[in-house]
Amino acid sequence: MRFVDEFRDPAAARALLGAIGRLAEPRSEGEHFAFMEVCGGHTHTIYRHGIEHLLPGNVELVHGPGCPVCVIPMGRVDDAIWLAEQPGVILTCFGDMMRVPGSNGSLLDARARGADVRFVYSPLDALKVAVDNPEREVVFYAIGFETTAPSTAVTLVRARELGVRNFKVFCNHVTIVPPIKAILDSPDLRLSGFLGPGHVSTVVGTTPYHFVPEVYRRPLVVAGFEPLDILASVAMLLTQIREGRCEVENQYSRVVDEHGNPAALELLGRVFTLRPHFEWRGLGFIAQSALAIRPEFAEFDAERHADLPGVRVADPKSCQCGEVLKGVLKPWECKVFGTACTPETPIGTCMVSPEGACAAYYNFGRMHRDAAQLVGRG
Repeated sequence: MRFVDEFRDPAAARALLGAIGRLAEPRSEGEHFAFMEVCGGHTHTIYRHGIEHLLPGNVELVHGPGCPVCVIPMGRVDDAIWLAEQPGVILTCFGDMMRVPGSNGSLLDARARGADVRFVYSPLDALKVAVDNPEREVVFYAIGFETTAPSTAVTLVRARELGVRNFKVFCNHVTIVPPIKAILDSPDLRLSGFLGPGHVSTVVGTTPYHFVPEVYRRPLVVAGFEPLDILASVAMLLTQIREGRCEVENQYSRVVDEHGNPAALELLGRVFTLRPHFEWRGLGFIAQSALAIRPEFAEFDAERHADLPGVRVADPKSCQCGEVLKGVLKPWECKVFGTACTPETPIGTCMVSPEGACAAYYNFGRMHRDAAQLVGRG
């Protein structure tokens, strides 16, 4: 396949759905398959195209903690707002982070109060803001998994080369393996397998996931982001189960290599080190699950140069983002979903980011099963 349309071909989708139906045919009473898609991009595709409604009733897709915006705890949002409100500071961040609620509003609210908060498309854009404003301190609010961390690392190397002294990074980059392990160790959830993250795997490869089948006896298939990618990956997981196999497979081989991107990995190792622990929304503190800036680049580390509040803040009691991120609840099961909490007035992070499960379901998921099946037959 060479073109996007080929990954949305109705005839190919019907063939895959037929194979899934045969593979999922119950062989014992109550046989049920629950597959977690770790990446928020997968959740978006699943809801947008009504995929979960097309699957057999005993095949469930569970939405995991793969949205980089959603997993940032409220206390770290408060720290970013505190930085933005310091005299002489320009705080830069990706657009969706500006709307994430903290305990005292969002970065958009801070901007309304007078803080200089600007959204950028990349950390290199933030570095240019620093170059253009040498009299101001410019902080980039860095978030994301291993997918976006290399761009932050490149920017820090470039800042050193240019000798830019007024540029800092507030590092909130996280890593993918520890939360998967935390999910597998959770007593609340029983999973049959995983749709492995496609974007992260372009950097880290498929090797880091071998612990999933080897230790936890669950299959994992790294999946692409088109509808046929998702359906093919579900079929691959079911095939493994029916054949008695349990391994890591790569459906997204047109993009993902077994060993990932060696140059990006080398750069990450040169600029970042693992934190002893980091708080995740919904998952609590997870050991060695996030990146910190190495001492060699300490001059650019906002946390070393500012006395951040660092207060742990509980989510609003009405918000159940944590349960959604762990796959314990579906978005529509949250008490405030679609009423008090909407994309226009989000209470939790899952409703803010386009990759958040709540926002994806709100925008695309209100499709009746019969209507979804009609689309599939088209």
